[in-house]
Amino acid sequence: MRLKISLQKEPKHSELVSCVCWTSPEEVYSAADDHQILKWNLNLNESSKFVTLPDGVYPTSLLWTPKDAGSGKKVGSDTFVLTSTDGKIHYISKSGRLEKSIEAHKGAILCGSWSHNGEDFATAGEDGQVKIWSKQRMLRSTLVQNSAPIYSLAWAPDSKQLVFTNGKQLILKAQQAGSKPFMWKGHDGLILVLQWNAINDLILSGGEDCKYKIWNSYGVIMYSSAAYDYPITSLAWNPSGELFVVGSFSSLRLCDRSGWSYALEKPNTGSIFCLAWSTDGTQVSGACGIGQVIIGHLVDRRLEWKNFVITVVSSNQIDVHNVLDDVKEKLDFRDRIIKISFSFGYLVVATASQGHIYSTKNWNTPIIFDLKDGCVSLIVQAEKYFLLADGANLSILSYDGRVLSPIKFPGLKSELLTQVTVSLSNDTLAVRSKNDEKVIHLFEVSTGKPVGDGKPICHKLEVVEIALDQCGHANERRLAIVDRNRDLYLTTVRLFGHTRTFLKLGSMVQSLSWNDSCNMLATLSDDRFLIYYYPNAIYVDKDLLPEVIEEKDTSEYGKNPQILQFLGNQVVMRRSEGSLVSSSIKPYPMLLHGYVNGGKWEEAVRLCRFVKEDKIWACLAGMAAYAKELPTAEVAYAALKKADKIQYIARIKDIPIKEARKAEMALFCGNIQDAEAILLQAGLIFRAVILNVKMFNWERSLELAVKHKTHVDTVLAYRQKYLQNFNKTETNKKFLQYMETMEVEWEQVQAKIAKEYQQEKERSPAVTSSRMK
Repeated sequence: MRLKISLQKEPKHSELVSCVCWTSPEEVYSAADDHQILKWNLNLNESSKFVTLPDGVYPTSLLWTPKDAGSGKKVGSDTFVLTSTDGKIHYISKSGRLEKSIEAHKGAILCGSWSHNGEDFATAGEDGQVKIWSKQRMLRSTLVQNSAPIYSLAWAPDSKQLVFTNGKQLILKAQQAGSKPFMWKGHDGLILVLQWNAINDLILSGGEDCKYKIWNSYGVIMYSSAAYDYPITSLAWNPSGELFVVGSFSSLRLCDRSGWSYALEKPNTGSIFCLAWSTDGTQVSGACGIGQVIIGHLVDRRLEWKNFVITVVSSNQIDVHNVLDDVKEKLDFRDRIIKISFSFGYLVVATASQGHIYSTKNWNTPIIFDLKDGCVSLIVQAEKYFLLADGANLSILSYDGRVLSPIKFPGLKSELLTQVTVSLSNDTLAVRSKNDEKVIHLFEVSTGKPVGDGKPICHKLEVVEIALDQCGHANERRLAIVDRNRDLYLTTVRLFGHTRTFLKLGSMVQSLSWNDSCNMLATLSDDRFLIYYYPNAIYVDKDLLPEVIEEKDTSEYGKNPQILQFLGNQVVMRRSEGSLVSSSIKPYPMLLHGYVNGGKWEEAVRLCRFVKEDKIWACLAGMAAYAKELPTAEVAYAALKKADKIQYIARIKDIPIKEARKAEMALFCGNIQDAEAILLQAGLIFRAVILNVKMFNWERSLELAVKHKTHVDTVLAYRQKYLQNFNKTETNKKFLQYMETMEVEWEQVQAKIAKEYQQEKERSPAVTSSRMK
């Protein structure tokens, strides 16, 4: 990936250009010390004079008022806010009229910034003050009063706090009155510029020590660059939060969010004093010291899927390369390419006005559909459907271009969604809320309605990453959650009569990815590369979980690698310096998943006997137990030498009624509520009562016995025996009440139980068929 740079033959400004801003993906405004604000039309590749500023006004920042900050006709999306060296804030309409000027600071205003929600405007300057202004142009508060000039500031993603420079230090300050500032040393020289991204919550800073650095919101450094030849004079986050650009003297660098550099351009521009991305994130503009305005187009974006390589070679052309037969295709588009996604055999391309869907089987005739806003910020693909975030709209589409369902919920901000906060499968969409990061909304893909009772998932801590498994039935869909502590949990998407549980799979998880064709999970956890061959084992038999995990050496991956995709038997990772590394896993787990999903249990057993590995046997044991396939589960546990499990399964096999066997297997897997539900649905009241007695759920067993008017004496008898064994007296009022009115004799109870078991044998299909013979 790189930036394709374009410059004018002759500078259009006669003095230093101090600031630039975008109003649309095709329109840029620049302000310079020659008192001119120029309007640039990128389609026509021409510029025109927008307004001439008064002689004493030297601009320091030019900002387009956010759309949602509009209030009335004058203050809104048709207004520019310009700060200048005379200490004033100037409001300029899009028609070029100077609407109002406000005395804001003593001395020059060095920086200004709109909050992410568009409600507040912050300024700072040579007087060391930070002031907050409302969108109605009124002073809200003076947040800070320092003795040193403040060269740059930035808003937090929640728009409730600010970070600003103080010499070599960075200071974090909340808007609440009386809140204490948090300060840390940022650079060895004067800090000149900084930005705080709303999506990834990372702070980017640059200074006179010729370095740029990345920080998290707690002031912990995530990356520090090498010292370059000249001070860092400008930088800007891409709207997606995945990239940023760094400007210096005749230098423009494109970087990944983790810090490493994609490309370095050295145009003859002098120092670049301001950088700004277009709203669609495909172009960047820069204000240069020699009067030039530099425009960079994002090209050479590259995606890989199996044997195909996709490369965006220009703003409206894509190259497709099939590496198996060396066949190449060229895909041309009438509009600028904004977003691309390639997975599950489909390439989805979003341009400025249309969406294009290509199949790997046919590159000649794409399916084309119109976009509402033409500013796609996110594409997430699943096997049958894909999600499209187009402006304020969030929609699920099929690969024939048909919209299945729009997605709406309170607080939806589609422009803030990312690949790690949204996950899509063939039946479910999961979206982490931005308003409350502990909440995950779940939707049915086919209808767009919330899953089940409509209640979202609420985790105990803030969620940083979510991922849905891609295979299996909708009722068995699992959601992997990584929280703020980097702990990995697994939970069921659809609940049936029981409370939600979060089962912990691992800790210190940096990155994860589900397999595309079977429910295996790859994670990078505390410098370990782990493959969960059957993560569902945690729902079946927790003792099996350590035995279904494969750990691989991570020495070749370096520090802090990230998993990009898990396709078949290949896991693709990106190392911290940007290079791609592929790792292979054994093919047997995937084959085993295929056999089990197809109901081929005999073939699955033969595969395990051929491989002769405990991890494969453990996977089969968990799969068979979950599917209640008793003979296969018995064979698998025997291979693992689990005598206690074999004995329990053998006892289950002797139960004559099918529903009772299913209930016992559910109990074997730890699902007590499911086991009871199976028994009650089948009319096996006695077994449901005994189940709760064995689990010491005394009140529930008595409740069932009283409700169905049967075996109340059985419950009381077992309760008395339990108390006698532990030398305790009855204190439960319900049991005392029934014991006073009912005489219990252990011999009669045993006879009653024996009769129930005899009736079950007579009801069983095997006994009935033998009698008929």
